[in-house]
Amino acid sequence: MRAAFLAIGDEIVGGLTTDTNSGFLATELKPLGVQPVAGFSVADDEDDIIRALRRALEEAELVVCTGGLGPTADDLTTACVAKLAGRALVLDEPSLRAIEERFRARALEMSPNNRKQALFPEGSTIFPNPNGTAAGFVCPVEVNGATRHVACFPGVPRETREMVPASLVPWVAARTPDQKFASRSFSTFGLAESKLDELLEGAIDPSEARLAFRAAFPRMQVRVTVFGRPDEDLEPRLDELEARIRERLGSAIYAVGDEGMEETVGRLLRERGLTLAVAESCTGGKIGDRVTDVPGSSEYFLLGVATYANAAKVRVLGVSERTIAEHGAVSTQTAEEMAVGVRKLAGADLGIATTGIAGPGGGTPDKPVGTLCIGLAWEGGQWSRRYDVGNRGREWLKGMAAQIALDRVRQWLLGVAD
Repeated sequence: MRAAFLAIGDEIVGGLTTDTNSGFLATELKPLGVQPVAGFSVADDEDDIIRALRRALEEAELVVCTGGLGPTADDLTTACVAKLAGRALVLDEPSLRAIEERFRARALEMSPNNRKQALFPEGSTIFPNPNGTAAGFVCPVEVNGATRHVACFPGVPRETREMVPASLVPWVAARTPDQKFASRSFSTFGLAESKLDELLEGAIDPSEARLAFRAAFPRMQVRVTVFGRPDEDLEPRLDELEARIRERLGSAIYAVGDEGMEETVGRLLRERGLTLAVAESCTGGKIGDRVTDVPGSSEYFLLGVATYANAAKVRVLGVSERTIAEHGAVSTQTAEEMAVGVRKLAGADLGIATTGIAGPGGGTPDKPVGTLCIGLAWEGGQWSRRYDVGNRGREWLKGMAAQIALDRVRQWLLGVAD
């Protein structure tokens, strides 16, 4: 099967947003034998979208569009696909109920234009969206007497990245009944894609399986895909390959599948019957937010404080004024005392703390922007380390700092921390 990818949106064409969806789609579909043959971007204009769809359908049996599925007047993708296919737009009641429930759960009033997101070209297969209001769909289109298909997904990468493996990949796989495939992915942290590739070199022969890497900040994923006969059980082969991958990557693998670091840490805390408290400076509450995103986190998460000002570090956490004066707020000494203080304040088994320079200002030659210090405290011990992660913007640093802190807790819980 040949596939073309169409990124729709003024922001894409105007350079305000980078299209990351098309590359992701190509990576997800390639293990199924799908050959990417073309990629387009087009503005939010009906004539331009239809013209681009026609051109893409000349090149490929499957065209995958991202963007333009929202409720506003400039979201035109669904209507354009219906017009091109010569199909009426029909209301899908389950999709409408899902949209209504999403608004109701957030105590928000649903504006009438959101009903538009429950309209699909007649005869389409609908793909639910667990993270948003815009469901995806795939619609058949007749081209010169042959049936081709246009699949549409939201432009928001986070939504598309969850929907595609759960919907489009099985849909495509069902159209190759003479071949069966199975995949297993591993979430890793602390190793760049090039390093992962180096460590896994020679571990798996290309005739056995296909390896793929995907960056999904702040983690890196490794996926192994095996192929076989329709009646073959592929799990034993995946088990064997997983053993080889784990031998090479060790504790850099923190989860199988898409589990976030906060979920892994929560599971380990629950299994060990331990509790956690967090003191945050540069991360400003991001660690606590991630930890409490996990259902049931109240079992192990006791307290989170954002002690941004030095006075708050002293008053709330008991950090020594002398420590800050001699070593600075961004120092391993301060991070360690923050961790000790928050653990004592909460009565927790573990205390984790972050302090750093997120920029764009505030850096010095000794402590440039991107300097990060993590502290960890437990009964009978404490630990701290400085990291220099580089200047890639405040939001990036906050996300990286939260991931490093959570990973340090994970490693301590597993007994592999250095």
